[in-house]
Amino acid sequence: MPSFTLYSRSYCHLCDDMLLQLQQYLGDVDIPIAVVDVDADEELLTRFDELVPVLYGQKEGEESKQICHYFLDLEQLKTFLND
Repeated sequence: MPSFTLYSRSYCHLCDDMLLQLQQYLGDVDIPIAVVDVDADEELLTRFDELVPVLYGQKEGEESKQICHYFLDLEQLKTFLND
């Protein structure tokens, strides 16, 4: 089963939009989505500051990989889920 990590910040409407769109796309499928505030961690802030929101996906036994940033890319999301 895949899981998602959304690197975000609290005052970011794009972050809220991406989370909502991801939840709507997944519907009733119970896939974990961790929302991580980049402003709470200096390393994450340095890495993702200007890119948020950034969506990563991970499948069991595999490394996590970046799916998209700024806006939810449905084609990339579908590719990730179907691979």
